[in-house]
Amino acid sequence: MAGGQSPERSPLRLGIAGYGMVGKVRHEVAAAHPRLAVVAVCDQKFAAPATLDSGLRCWSSYDQLLQEELDALFVSLPNYLAAEVTIAALERGLHVFCEKPPGRDVEDVLRVRECESRHPGLVLMYGFNHRYHDSVRDALQIVASGELGRIVDMRGIYGKSQMIRFDTDSTWRIERAVAGGGILLDQGIHMVDLMRLFAGEFTEVHSHVSNAFWGHDVEDNAYALMRTDDGVVALLHSSATQWRHRFNLDITLERGAIVLSGILSSTKSYGAETLTLVFKGESDAGDPREQTTRYNADNSWSEEVAAFAAAVDGGPIISGSSEDALRTMELVYRIYCADPEWAERWNLSLPRRAEV
Repeated sequence: MAGGQSPERSPLRLGIAGYGMVGKVRHEVAAAHPRLAVVAVCDQKFAAPATLDSGLRCWSSYDQLLQEELDALFVSLPNYLAAEVTIAALERGLHVFCEKPPGRDVEDVLRVRECESRHPGLVLMYGFNHRYHDSVRDALQIVASGELGRIVDMRGIYGKSQMIRFDTDSTWRIERAVAGGGILLDQGIHMVDLMRLFAGEFTEVHSHVSNAFWGHDVEDNAYALMRTDDGVVALLHSSATQWRHRFNLDITLERGAIVLSGILSSTKSYGAETLTLVFKGESDAGDPREQTTRYNADNSWSEEVAAFAAAVDGGPIISGSSEDALRTMELVYRIYCADPEWAERWNLSLPRRAEV
């Protein structure tokens, strides 16, 4: 074209499978992106097909949705459907963005990866949303700069007060056959993923997993002690008995520390999102200089959707690839299996691909 301008591309026709809270947030964010146009959604709450005044077509099932003329699909469905619908969309020739967790277990992810390998021209990305928070991105830059030296250890807690969300009456998260796991798989997976992101792969895992408080057939607490081959130790607590919702990740480095506290979320219940830099001094007597940054805007949803659109347009998947999803799911299940009583109770084991 004249002036070296590239021709305008038509928006990607996007469908959303699962139109609950997360699906609606994804719709809002996608609608604001110039490369995406949400044309249809599906959810079991729609008793019959309908078209809204806005022109949005609403279906009852993902099978109906996949009959639409789509370019891409967002999957925001319960765990037992995540892999099934992702595979169905890839087989239809669609780019796919799937929320975490990527399935109920490691086998689910392996099945998706096998399907993905047959469609190398399609983009598959997973919604490990916390990677896109500004506090996490800034912390990664600080670690990469080397100004505080290498990571020594990490301590992370991510907890809420119960398994069932206070703003919904849905109970699928406490049903093992549907969910695959409890608080660790549902929420703690974010902390597991961040620990991998900062430290690399953990090859030694010890754990205690329990459902002693709520008594569901999925865990309400998981405690893990993990170590990488190069000696980084991580202590993790994923909890559904944290009466005041909490997100906290302490990263100790040779010459200081990074403390990530609070996370901007849809519920606004985890407190202010902050990053505190701790600078180890020669004679600070255990009371070092600190610098705290507070983040008042959550850009993670829009940044993540923008990253997906850029990948569809030929860019790399910088964060949230199927390999990321597989590695994180493997570590979640290594935590489950590291508690022999828990693994025996639920007949859990790692597939050969996940063995270290």
